[in-house]
Formats: sequence, C-alpha cells, structure tokens
Amino acid sequence: MNLSNITPAKGSTHSEKRIGRGQGSGHGGTSTRGHKGAQSRSGYKHKRGFQGGQMPLHRRLPKFGFTNINKVVFKTVNLLSIEALAQKGVTTIGQEQLVAAGLVSKNDVIKILGTGTLSKKVDVTAHAFSKSAQAAIEAQGGTATKL
Repeated sequence: MNLSNITPAKGSTHSEKRIGRGQGSGHGGTSTRGHKGAQSRSGYKHKRGFQGGQMPLHRRLPKFGFTNINKVVFKTVNLLSIEALAQKGVTTIGQEQLVAAGLVSKNDVIKILGTGTLSKKVDVTAHAFSKSAQAAIEAQGGTATKL
C-alpha cells in the first residue's frame, strides 16, 4: 500500500452535481436556480442584513431614548492629582499645567473633584469645581477660579 492507491471509504463521497450541462443531466434549464427572482440572475449579491424581502431586524426594533445635544462632558481631576503637582512645586494650576502633566488634553472641559486632601496653598483654574474641592482649596488659602 502506498499514497497512489489510497481511496476514500465506500459511500463517503458523492459525484459532483454538474449544473448547466443540458436536460439529460437533470440539472439543465434553470440550472437549479428556480424561476425568476434576484437569486436566479447572474451578478446577484444580497446586501448586509437583507432577509429575503422581510423587514430586517434592525428596522423592526424600536429606537428609544434621546441624546441631549447640550450635555457638557467634563474631564475630572481629583485633588489627589492637584496635590501631586503641588508637591513638585507648582503653585498655579491651570489647563496648561494639567495638559503638561498628562491628566487632560487641550480641548477637555475640566472639573475638579474633592477626592483627596491638600497640604499646600495652590491657585487652581478650571471650568467647574465640586463644593468639597472648592472648600478644600480655599481652606488652604488658595483660590478656585472658574473659566
């Protein structure tokens, strides 16, 4: 026995369906494509999500909720981060210093939150402050300036 005389097991293979080879083959005429319709024609390719003319699932499901176009999304910075900058000797903290520290990007709207404590006087400039952050900054003698 060698590779040249190995054959598949009996009954495990079927002869190829030879389409479009005349009426005598049993697959002539419409060549197993049926009569008329998109799939019977050459060049047929259905669109993604097409369900045979049935209303597609993504159009049957309802839309819900709404998106508020006026919502302001803040990039938050905690007092812990402000304290870390203050330990490095920065006394005035604004958008430029926060961008340089890698905490925000230049187009972000910044809100300072009160997680953490301050041990030094710092002057912070941002778009918004939480009440606890503003109180903590002013308790150390610093200023919280809104843009």
